[in-house]
Amino acid sequence: MSDLKNSWDELLRPQWESDYMGQLREFLREQYRTRTVYPPKSKMLAAFENTAYEDVKVVILGQDPYHGAGQANGLCFSVNSGVKCPPSLVNIYKALEYDLGVPVTTDGDLRGWAKQGVLLLNSVLTVRAGEPQSHAGRGWERFTDEVIELLDKSPSPMVFMLWGGYAKAKGKLVKNPDHLVLTSVHPSPLSFYQGFLQCRHFSKANEFLVSKGLKPIDWSKRSLEEYEKN
Repeated sequence: MSDLKNSWDELLRPQWESDYMGQLREFLREQYRTRTVYPPKSKMLAAFENTAYEDVKVVILGQDPYHGAGQANGLCFSVNSGVKCPPSLVNIYKALEYDLGVPVTTDGDLRGWAKQGVLLLNSVLTVRAGEPQSHAGRGWERFTDEVIELLDKSPSPMVFMLWGGYAKAKGKLVKNPDHLVLTSVHPSPLSFYQGFLQCRHFSKANEFLVSKGLKPIDWSKRSLEEYEKN
């Protein structure tokens, strides 16, 4: 199911070869054949393609992909350049500006973060058009729980940003005291002003990384274009 050409291939092999993944694979094959599913099949595993296991410094966990046309690109909260930023991403940018003074942008491409070690992981990696959570309960949650447990075993300290009740519930999988877990309400318009704006997760993550002797994330380099200017 994957040819990621990085360390995830071997780490995830037991999952690809499992019975539950075989059932999920059959379900997805039928869904992509008969329904409109996001993200495109080629972008389904983009989070892993862009951030190898040993490079992960920060994990941002989403629930499932955007379900509008042209939005989902395989990285949680991210959309391709030229696509209007969804409300949650706009609010993430507002919180980043509040925290570190990084100006809000209309470019929703977050590959620049991914290339620096920010794993942008949805718990469920696919969704039917216009039907949020339509692929929940099919096996993706088991898969991404295994991913979180693999990350928890990493010898390199990392930060888990868990936004909203769904993501916070995944915090129980992070048991390694060398990692930092940051929690907040979700950045959606329904809860943004209940604490997300002031959460300062971006500066807290960098303070932690620096304290562990790791290079901080340049949160201003969000898009791949911004990242490659270095």
